[in-house]
Amino acid sequence: MHACMQDGMTWLLSSPEESLAYILADSGFDVWVANNRGTRWSSRHVSLDSSSRRYWDWSWDDLVVNDMPSLVDYIYSHTEQKPHFLGHSMGTLVALAAFSEGRTVDKLKSAALLTPVAYLSHMTTPLGILLAKAFVGELITILGVAEFNPVTPAVASLFKELCRHPGTNCYDLLTDFTGKNYCLNSSAVDVFLQYEPQPTSTKTMVHLAQTFRDGVLSKYDYVWPGVNVEKYGQPDPPAYNMSNIPAGFPLFLSYGGRDELADPGDVGRLLGDLRGHDPGRLTVQYLEQFAHADFVIGTCAKDYVYNHVVSFFNRFN
Repeated sequence: MHACMQDGMTWLLSSPEESLAYILADSGFDVWVANNRGTRWSSRHVSLDSSSRRYWDWSWDDLVVNDMPSLVDYIYSHTEQKPHFLGHSMGTLVALAAFSEGRTVDKLKSAALLTPVAYLSHMTTPLGILLAKAFVGELITILGVAEFNPVTPAVASLFKELCRHPGTNCYDLLTDFTGKNYCLNSSAVDVFLQYEPQPTSTKTMVHLAQTFRDGVLSKYDYVWPGVNVEKYGQPDPPAYNMSNIPAGFPLFLSYGGRDELADPGDVGRLLGDLRGHDPGRLTVQYLEQFAHADFVIGTCAKDYVYNHVVSFFNRFN
């Protein structure tokens, strides 16, 4: 499961010797590549058109409750085997939230989480902070943009305006969003930018901004207490409790010291929530020199990360 504003191509953009999907396949695994709703390969709907506002009326909560369980059930129905889960960035957020509510853990063998995101309060990426602090998501929703697509004029002009702020470097957007990556070469970045970014819902961007601003991981906040009561039965959105993740469920967490999205401080807070986890079922890898994109398109990710992922999956296969 890929990150926000990306799709399943993320796992296939490097050479077959360097892309995690190919490496897993060469190691004997069947690889199922997820594409979140609204992206290039997952844009259809049984009744709604992608040009309608209703089509985009969802946040990552809906991926937790509906999409991820459906994906796991679909794979099991075709293989009659429990799969392993692998996620990057928002893919890990969806998984952690699902696991904390007991969703899918009984249908998975294990989970490997690259740049795990449960909290965002230590995020240091300049553009990300500007977006969150400006309440951009709520503003765009009010203005009528239900789809957050960086290539559309409305969102592109927003980024152009934010790029005028001191401290941003929009000549190197990938670094400005993710941190100074360790082993990206220019050709890898060029290929990445041919396929990404992908659209997501503005509501998802609002939800991520709320996670940063509020300092807690909770369900989508509709702001008006009456609406929250209607949705959740209480005036504030319920929190996801990471300590509720079953202590015996095998987890592999890998994170980087230069990551400005999944900041080490926020990952440390997540690890604090997991302090009651079975030590034999929790593997943690910290790479001081890695940033956010190194984990998916870094030329050295195989040696530093992927070989360890394969070993972890084989251990719980």
